Order: sequence, then structure tokens, then C-alpha cells
Amino acid sequence: MGLFSLTQELAMDLGTANTLIIHNGKVVVDEPSIVAIDVRTQKVVAVGMQAKMMHERTNPNIRTIRPLKDGVIADFTAAEMLIRGLVNKVKTNGHLFSPSLKMVIGIPSGSTNVEIRAVRDSADRAGGREVYMIFEPMAAALGAGLDVEAPMGNMVIDIGGGTSEIACISLGGLVHSESINVAGDVFTSDIQTYVRQQHNIRIGERTAEQIKCAIGAAVSELDEEPEPFEITGPNLLTALPQTVTLTYQEIAFALEKSLVKLDAALMKVLEEMPPELYSDVVKNGIYLTGGGALIKGLAKRLNAKTNLPFIVADDPLRAVVRGTGIALKNVNRFSFLMR
Repeated sequence: MGLFSLTQELAMDLGTANTLIIHNGKVVVDEPSIVAIDVRTQKVVAVGMQAKMMHERTNPNIRTIRPLKDGVIADFTAAEMLIRGLVNKVKTNGHLFSPSLKMVIGIPSGSTNVEIRAVRDSADRAGGREVYMIFEPMAAALGAGLDVEAPMGNMVIDIGGGTSEIACISLGGLVHSESINVAGDVFTSDIQTYVRQQHNIRIGERTAEQIKCAIGAAVSELDEEPEPFEITGPNLLTALPQTVTLTYQEIAFALEKSLVKLDAALMKVLEEMPPELYSDVVKNGIYLTGGGALIKGLAKRLNAKTNLPFIVADDPLRAVVRGTGIALKNVNRFSFLMR
């Protein structure tokens, strides 16, 4: 009967930078949220990693698009192509027909009704027949192993590609949350700006992202110092190749302006949450998830600012999709899922 099984259950973390899909309890897709389109025919050339390799290296006939900006869909048609292309990468061996999809998708907590509908419509047009939504901080908390339905304050900071979500959770709901557009993409842009202003070198988004992953730091003094990172690019004045070596202290300085905004958003949530939940957070600590949690020294920086314990979740990049997968298994039990 497996040949005629027409429902496929997928949990999706539709992120600004990366999209992850869980099927049968395993992460089967983990690829960049980017599509490459043939300008002449408007057909998809590549999706995910293949499209990322083309990014900033295309000819006039091919355009690469990142459909999501600041955590929300900026290009509806490209988002549908992205979802459809990545869903098609999930193996459907044993199915005679294209299965209908039961999906749970993580969305930013600051999403408006219009933005939520855009995600739902994109999923519907990509084959989703039963689509549920879950706010990313809730999914991140589930993925970090927290009991979100307990009468207790749990707090998570999910730093993704387009948005950072700071939320206090209790009894299966977001008691107070803050969503800001300071996240991985902004950090990448900060690095590009710094290198251009301080070293007179123009670098692309991909190189800036490599720098961020290798020596991205939130403090200027780390216990384990990463090796300096060497880059080569065109000098802005002469257009001749120039090579410089960057240190993590320089990147910490470059990110400072954006990290201050993250500090302010965190303090706002701490100030506005109920005192009983605050005492729970002091006892339990605050969990860091998302790609931004991998910035070296971030927990140390936030601890110095707030005097609260910070814990980096296991495999923080996949915390949201893990939580979305847990929600998929409990769609009938979790009241916080949205249709």
C-alpha cells in the first residue's frame, strides 16, 4: 500500500539564509534559500546549493534571487519556486503519484497577517494541502529541549539570517517577544562595509560570509583565538589586487554597532516580562539558537551585559527545524500551531 500512500509529512524551517526540511525524523534538506532563474524563459535553473554557487557569478541571462528578506517573503514567485524545488529534493521513492503535503513551517514571531498568508500561499502552491505555522522562537525552544507547555519561564534568542527573535515562553505561548532585523545578513554587510572603509578593498557577500564563519566574534578577547583570515580583492582606488589579513578583533569591532541593537532588544524583553517568569529565567538561563549563536564569544558578551547565564543549544543551526519536526508529530496536541 506504500505505493499509493499520498500524504507526505514535512517540517520546514524557511529561513532567510538557509532552508531545512525534516522528513521521517531526519534532516533531508539543508540548503541555502536561493534560486537561479533563466531571465529569458523565467524557468528555474538551480535551487539551493547549486544556485548559491552561481550567486554573484552569473551572466546577464541568469539571475539569482533570495526570495526572503528580513525573515519574510520579498519575492512571492521565487519563494514558491524555492519551496517547490527543495520539496522535490525530498526522496519520494515508493510513491506512484506525487504526494500531497502535510507541512509545519517556522515563521518569525513578528510576522504580520499578510506575511503569514504569503508563506501559506507559497506552500499551498508548492503542493501543501495541510499547512501549519509555528513561530520560530517556539520552535527553537522545542528544538533546544525545553518544555514549552510547563508553567515556567523559558527564554530563547534565535539569531537567524534575516531576523533575531527574543522571546519569553510559558504555558505554550509567547509571553513577550521582540523581533529585530539585526541578524546574519546584517553581520555580513557590516563586514563588507568594514573591509571597504578600513582596507579599501571591495569584497562580495560570499567572502564576507566566509570571514564571519571563520573569525566572527562578539568580544575582542577570546579564550581560544581563531587564526587570522587572509582575503584578496580589488583595491577601490587602483583596481589592482590587494591582500590583507583580518583578525577576530577587527571583526568584533565591525559587528559592535549591530550587536548593541541586539543588547537593547534583549534588555527590553527582560524589562517587560513578569517578575515570576524573570526569576525562572535567572535560574534556567537563556538559550541561544540559530546561526548567529555560533559567533564566537556571544554568550560571554551577553552574560557580561545582563549577569544572566547563557547556554548555546546543541547544533544551534538546526534547533528551529528540530522543533518544527517535534511540532509536526504533535499537531493535534499543540494549541499554539496556526492553520
